[in-house]
Amino acid sequence: MANQLESAEPGKGSGYANRWFQLTVAVLCMALVANLQYSWTLFVEPMNSKHQWGIAAIQVAFSIFVLTETWLVPIEGWLVDRFGPRPVVAFGALCVGLSWVLYGQAESLSMLYVGAVLAGLGAGCVYGTCVGIALKWFPDRRGLAAGITAAGFGAGAALTVIPIARMIHRSGYEHTFLFFGIFQGVCILLLSTLLIRPRTPKNFVASKANLASKVDYLPGQMVKTPVFWVIYACFVAVAAGGLMATAQIGPIAKDFGLAKLPVSVLGMTLPLLTLTLSIDNLCNGFTRPLCGYLSDKIGRENTMFIVFTGEGLAMLGLMTFGHNPAAFIFFAALTFLCWGEIFSIFPAVCADTFGSKYAAANAGTLYTAKGTASLLVPLASVLAAGGRWDRVFLFAATISIVAAVCAKFILSPMRRRWMSGVAATAANPVGGVPAGARFTQLPEQTGE
Repeated sequence: MANQLESAEPGKGSGYANRWFQLTVAVLCMALVANLQYSWTLFVEPMNSKHQWGIAAIQVAFSIFVLTETWLVPIEGWLVDRFGPRPVVAFGALCVGLSWVLYGQAESLSMLYVGAVLAGLGAGCVYGTCVGIALKWFPDRRGLAAGITAAGFGAGAALTVIPIARMIHRSGYEHTFLFFGIFQGVCILLLSTLLIRPRTPKNFVASKANLASKVDYLPGQMVKTPVFWVIYACFVAVAAGGLMATAQIGPIAKDFGLAKLPVSVLGMTLPLLTLTLSIDNLCNGFTRPLCGYLSDKIGRENTMFIVFTGEGLAMLGLMTFGHNPAAFIFFAALTFLCWGEIFSIFPAVCADTFGSKYAAANAGTLYTAKGTASLLVPLASVLAAGGRWDRVFLFAATISIVAAVCAKFILSPMRRRWMSGVAATAANPVGGVPAGARFTQLPEQTGE
């Protein structure tokens, strides 16, 4: 039965074999691991109040989580390319559940850090798998598909941030970790049974705004190309600013005297921080399919230039006007709106440049840029010493705007020149084909 399903033509199959059904399952899995990153800031102050470990020491766990999540994704992507998505996501589900159980039981920083390793491993298995298979199911709409999938990770926490905040207040952070850890792990495990190995659709038409490689590069071949490292550097720069905001938005709101300020919305009265996080997560999720779709239409680098510049300006606005409650909510939301799209655009540009066959492993290798960027998160605490959050905002805004300029005026022409060379090599491969590289004949080129 499984083999029959896996051999069906994507998009036209029924049940499990329909690529839109597979995308829906991937989005649900992503939503269920979103709390591991985007609800973390809610637990920092309660943990510090109980154990007095210090904010910086607790935030090391966040960096460990991100490093583990990102730097192991190339291996997880290889496993997906080799064995299919189901076993990788199932293993990730077990790690996700166990990690939050350990968080809740941690009586030492070392135990907290072990939980962070498991959380990163579980999130990486789910994230890397779901984005990788989306790129394979939808080579004709890579930006949109990667964006919809990544939106689950960006917006998933928006549905649970209020229940989590209330449960922490009512029952303590320990019980909250236990309940949501088990709930999330079990749900992902059940969903993993619905995933099947993707097949490239027949007769697809690639996006006209973006060049698509006819050569499938292995990760080892990809990392030897200069264009990969320019893409990687842009990813690191923009991811660093967003990760600083993700991890530090709670402490920033507290230092600004806004965290517990009551705000009434739709008949509910919420602390300003809780409302801000809910809006931020919605913006973070919404921007991924939006900008993915936009990048399919106007090109990857053009979209990067617009949104990366927007992120930098949003953080400068937060620095200048953030002490005002309404401005804090607005500019924090705008920051997330202009940040979350990196998780749709960069996987898409990676698959465009280096091919579909090894898309999961290649996108996973590029995704390690998020882990590299996480090394800068503790720097935010150093820069903010004495309440100097303006230093954090200036640093993050600067590197985002620099990345925007690099994407438009360095990466774009460089990638086009490189891919033109690849196309010429594919047409006359004698002596110029990378060892082990595979040629993919696109339908419009073969006449299918």
